[in-house]
Amino acid sequence: MYYIEYMKTLNTLRALSLDSQNLSPVEIDRGIRETIRGLGLSVLAIGLALVRVKAEKIFLELNFRNLTAYIEDLARESKYDRATVFCWLKIGETWLKYREELQDMGYNEGNCPTKLAFLEKALEKRPRDEVFDNLLIMSFRDFRAYARGEKEKGKGKVPFWEIRGNILYIEGQRAIIVNRSLGGRNTRMLIKAMKVACRALEQNGYLVAVHLNSPEEMRRFRVKAKRLRARMRGER
Repeated sequence: MYYIEYMKTLNTLRALSLDSQNLSPVEIDRGIRETIRGLGLSVLAIGLALVRVKAEKIFLELNFRNLTAYIEDLARESKYDRATVFCWLKIGETWLKYREELQDMGYNEGNCPTKLAFLEKALEKRPRDEVFDNLLIMSFRDFRAYARGEKEKGKGKVPFWEIRGNILYIEGQRAIIVNRSLGGRNTRMLIKAMKVACRALEQNGYLVAVHLNSPEEMRRFRVKAKRLRARMRGER
């Protein structure tokens, strides 16, 4: 019985794909409502379907005066609050906006799509490469705090590492000073390397150094390396 219900929900998710143009507004609406009831399978699928409802103004054909009224009706029926349903919409919009970059790095539903709701907020405050790296490796709670710029709680708690100007501190102790007379490019590269090393130390991880000859080589390597890392982690 569970298998039959699972397959019905899975077929609903496939039908909700934005590439499926033959569905009527009623079928799309029914698919969203059925998928919410089996929410564990795909928050992202619901978000993508809601994007279509918004973009094509399908809510009008379902006799709702606007998108908010439609979402409020979904929330009442599903017993989820309105903010949660709007969050699903945000997840779908974010996925579509950054789809190419997310797919290149191997991001998928197994990486907790709810983190996507905070991606743009993180990009407003943090370096782009760092944000996408953390999107893959951080838990939902950690990424949400990271995107909001929240500091570690606890009065007087010392961060594991921080960089003030050209000085690296680890657990409050001065560890490395980068001589600024080395020049801007060398200084930036060394500080960036320190950040990568510190993030690995903080998460009990490991580093692999790779020498590349151009920015284009670096860009192409990062894409392939992220995809390989995601696949390796999925095989564990």
